[in-house]
Amino acid sequence: MNRLLRPLIAVALTLVAPCASHTAAAAPTRASADKITRVRIAKQAHSLELFAGDRLVARYSVAIGPGGAGPKLREGDKVTPTGRYHVVRHQPSRYKTFLRLDYPNATDRARFAKLKREGQLPRSASIGGDIGIHGPPVDMDPLTKPLLKRVDWTLGCIAVNEDEITEISSRVADGTVVDIDD
Repeated sequence: MNRLLRPLIAVALTLVAPCASHTAAAAPTRASADKITRVRIAKQAHSLELFAGDRLVARYSVAIGPGGAGPKLREGDKVTPTGRYHVVRHQPSRYKTFLRLDYPNATDRARFAKLKREGQLPRSASIGGDIGIHGPPVDMDPLTKPLLKRVDWTLGCIAVNEDEITEISSRVADGTVVDIDD
C-alpha cells in the first residue's frame, strides 16, 4: 500500500505546486515596502485601503461602529467619524495595537459646538475621543476573533483582524493621513 501511496502523493504535489506558487505570488502588495502616504476607510464598503502616493497597495475588510452613516456627533453614538484625520500615536492596548487618530479635529469640534448651541445635543453631551484603528480584543477566544468583521461592533473605531493590525501598524507611520468616508 505504501508503494502505491507515494506515487499518488508525488502526482498530487506536482499538480498542486503550481497553484500554491501562483497564490503566493498573487499578493505581493501586502508585503511590499512602499511608504504608505494615506489610509482610506470607506464605511459603507467596510474597507481600509493603504496608498503609496496614488497607488493602492493593500486592502482590508473592517468592522466599524454600528451607529450608521454620517459624522460622529457625540460620545456614545457608536458612529465611526467621517473626515480627514491623522495617526497620532501607535500604542499597545487591549486590542493588541491601537493606532490613535486625532479625532476630534477642528471640524468635529465646530459641528459639536453648533449642535449643542442649537439644542440638538444635551448640555451634558461630550464629544468623545479615543478613536483609532485596532485589532480584536487580545483576551478574546481565538475561535471568535475571525468572526468579528461579520458585524459592526466597535464604539466608533475601525477594527481589523489580529494579523492585519500587526501588518498595518508596521506600515503606517505616525502622521499618516487617514480619510474616512461614508
